[in-house]
Amino acid sequence: MSANSSPSITLRPFRLTDAPDMMLWAGDDQVTRTLRWKTLTSIEEALTFIEEVCIPHPWRRSICIDDRSIGFVSIFQGSGEDRRKADIGYAIAAKYWGQGITTKVVKIAVSNVFIDLPDVVRLQAFVYVDNLASQRVLEKIGFMKEGLLRKYAYIKGNIRDLLVYSILSTDAIPGTS
Repeated sequence: MSANSSPSITLRPFRLTDAPDMMLWAGDDQVTRTLRWKTLTSIEEALTFIEEVCIPHPWRRSICIDDRSIGFVSIFQGSGEDRRKADIGYAIAAKYWGQGITTKVVKIAVSNVFIDLPDVVRLQAFVYVDNLASQRVLEKIGFMKEGLLRKYAYIKGNIRDLLVYSILSTDAIPGTS
């Protein structure tokens, strides 16, 4: 890659060959501290996670730079009467924090989710109160902060306050028109 070219940032389905790259971010406690799943400790765990969780998941994508996995975005659609709403989750390797990559890929995901999952009218995100960077990502994309959920979730041994954000299929997504 020349000094003038920028890296290609994409979202794509996970592959088993992503395991070594996945370890660089899913093996980092700094990255996984806000996730419900545990920090991975080996390539074998990464392979199993990709094979059993990522590949079969209906909407989990690898965030890639030049086709190398640096994080993920997942959409969890509700079922039955709750199929009209979905939750979004994401994480990216710490070395890429603060570079606008997460905002770019989450915006792509949000733009696609309402097409890929046409029953979904509400996409929501739950964010730790102290995760200011994630709050900024959601706000830049057009998510609305709806409120504080006190002592809402038990995550990794702690009861946490979370903020809830949402965006609707009818909301304008900045920079996509």
